[in-house]
Parts: sequence; C-alpha cells; structure tokens
Amino acid sequence: MNETRERSRIPLADRMRPSKVEEIVGQQHLVGPGAPLLRALRSGRLFSMILWGPPGTGKTTLARLLAQESGAPFRSLSAVTSGLKDVRVIIEEARAVFETEQKPTVLFVDEIHRFNKAQQDGFLPHVESGRIVLIGATTQNPSFEVISPLLSRARVLMLHPLEREDLETILQRALADAERGLGRTGAEVRPEAMDQIILLSGGDARVALNNLELAVLDSIDSGGDSPAVGLPEVERALDRKALSYDKDGEEHYNLISAFHKSLRGSDVQAALYWLYRMLEAGEDPLFIARRMIRCASEDIGLADPNALKTTLAAFETWEKIGPPEGELALAQAAVYLSSAPKSNALYLAEKAVKAEIRRTGARPVPLHLRNAPTRLMRQAGYSRGYRYPHDHPDGWVPQDYLPDGLEQRDFYTPTDRGIEERILRRMKKLRERKP
Repeated sequence: MNETRERSRIPLADRMRPSKVEEIVGQQHLVGPGAPLLRALRSGRLFSMILWGPPGTGKTTLARLLAQESGAPFRSLSAVTSGLKDVRVIIEEARAVFETEQKPTVLFVDEIHRFNKAQQDGFLPHVESGRIVLIGATTQNPSFEVISPLLSRARVLMLHPLEREDLETILQRALADAERGLGRTGAEVRPEAMDQIILLSGGDARVALNNLELAVLDSIDSGGDSPAVGLPEVERALDRKALSYDKDGEEHYNLISAFHKSLRGSDVQAALYWLYRMLEAGEDPLFIARRMIRCASEDIGLADPNALKTTLAAFETWEKIGPPEGELALAQAAVYLSSAPKSNALYLAEKAVKAEIRRTGARPVPLHLRNAPTRLMRQAGYSRGYRYPHDHPDGWVPQDYLPDGLEQRDFYTPTDRGIEERILRRMKKLRERKP
C-alpha cells in the first residue's frame, strides 16, 4: 500500500479532475450536447465569462478545460492571494503572446469578487482588445460583487449545485479508477457509508472526494488490503457521528414537522435544536429556509412583517455565502420566528377566499372598477361612478370593491397581536365611516 500512500500525497479531488469536457458530471445546461458553451467552444468562439455557483461545482475545472480545448495559453490566479502586481505580470505575458501568436490568453481569476473596483477595472481594456479571455469564478451574486462594465463584457453562467446522483457518480468513478483514483485499493463502500459521505459533503464534490479518500485510507490502516468501508469507518475517519435521518423517508418529515411546530409554538430552544438536528444530518439548508418562509406568512403574517424579511435574508445569505456563516443566519431567523407575535389570520383569509371563489365562480368585475380606455367602453358604463380615493380626506372614500353579492364578506380578520392590532383598528375605523 506504499504506492497508494505515495499517490495520496496529492488530494484525490485534484487527481480526479476531469481531463476533458465530456467527463464533467452535472452542469449539462452548460456543457451537455447542444449546450451554448459547448457550441461556442467547438466553434472556437471562446468568450469572457463569470462562473457563478456554490463551492465544489466545477468552476476551476471548467475554466481549465475550456482553455485546454481551445488551445489557448492558460494562466490563473486567486483574488485572495494576488494583487495588481501579479495581474500586470500576466497581462504583459498575454500581450506578448497575442503579438507573436495572435492568440488570446485565458486568464482564470478565482474568487473574483474579492478584487476591489480599481482592480476589476484593470481587466477592462485587455478584455476589450481580445488579448485575454477572462474567466472569473465566484460563489457570490455577480450583480452585487462584480463591476457593471466588466459584467457588460462577460457572460454570467450559473453552475447548479450537484445533485446526490452526480456526487455518487463522481465517487464511484474514483473508486473504480486504478490510475488516478482508489481502484488499486480494491475498496468497496457500502450504501449507508456512501450516503453519509455525500450528506457530509454539502453538495461539494471536492469535499466528497477527499472525505472518501480519508475513509478508505483509514480502513486500510485498520487492517486488510481490500477494505470494505461501512458507516462505522466513515464515522471514525471523519469524526462525525451519523444521525438517524433519511431525506426521503419518515424521519425527514418528522424533523421538519417538529421544527415548524416549535416555531409556531414560540419555543426558541426547541426550534434551535430541531434546526441543528437537520443541518448536522445533512438536510438541504434551503429546504429548511423555505419552510421558515412558509411559517413567516402562515403563522406570523402581519403580526410582524419583519419575520418574512428576516427569513428571506437568511435564505439569501445561505445562497450567497454558504456554511458556516449561513448556518448562523438560519439560526437567527429561527429565533426571530419563534419569538415573534403569532397570527394565522392571513392563512385563514387565503383559505376563505379560495373557498369563496370555488363556491361562487368567476363573478364579473363591477363596472365602476373597470378601466375605460375607449369611447365604446365609456358608453357601456365602464369606470362610471368610480371615486378616486386621493381626491378625498385621508385618501379614503366609501366605495364597494368586491363583486355584487359579496360586498359584506370578510376574509381577513386581523388579531389584536403585534402590527395586526394597528391594522384591526384601521379596518374598524373605516368600517364605521361607511354609510
């Protein structure tokens, strides 16, 4: 196994990088048959682009393969560790190559959002001249992090999170590959162990491959030239206890139900417990955030409108930043929802409105509420008798807005909790002013 150890000095994720575009797993909307990026590559029309997607989805690999397939020189740098001096050196090299060989240089800038405005401005003339094809990679929304002039000269391509099936394909390929992967070890990974490795990867192929290598090498160290990697080996190698959880089974629904009921019941401690139970077990954080968004409208509503804003901010934080910062944003939203005043008045109103529409059908819009852009419509009575509220004191005038026969129906009845208390007072005041 010395040969295995020698090869393992290079991380498995680096050894298993695809060597051609056809080997890329996932991102078929970009590099699948007939996809626009693949068509541009095959026709020799490589363009500047910003690759936007979560970690471990193949941004660096895609940039390298695009340069390789195009035959263009490739240079890369990281915005975390590089400065203007490094950029100038590469630009000068690219200028020389362009003058002598009439070839652009593909410049890959990882974490391009870390460059400030002045640094990003420095790329503009060279992208315009065609000396460089800029490929920037970012995990954050380019609309906020990349300057507009650069965005106008590059196409933004979004990379999707890898699905479970994609990650399993990548891991099985590594287990079978005797040259670059773990094929010579003869390792077999049991299904429950494979599930745990994938859950702990958070959708990041790099993390999944390196965790697989840790588990296999740990099993080899424990004895046996042809290790069978089960759940205990994965737990021991990665120092993470597998929680009882099946994302497609009953426990998935049990935990999200317990979480939602804790939020609704204003139990902050329980909400945090169930939140982290799911996160630690590998649940999709955006699934949890979507359930909190539902809770913000269904169980809190206008009693505290900021509940929805806080939850949407947590959703966006996870999308833009990911773990570990994103986990704390989800926890902040869970605490806010738990401690907010509760009202299901909007939820009940939704049910009442839908029931009324199903019962009475599509009642016609009253004539005075219809627009009258033509003379024929005006002659037919459209808009006749409509009273413009802003022409009256307090911006309000008594007037019917519901269809005939439904004028007295109440769908939304606010509670006396939180902001809804103010809404209730306002509704009562206006109702008293109606004749």
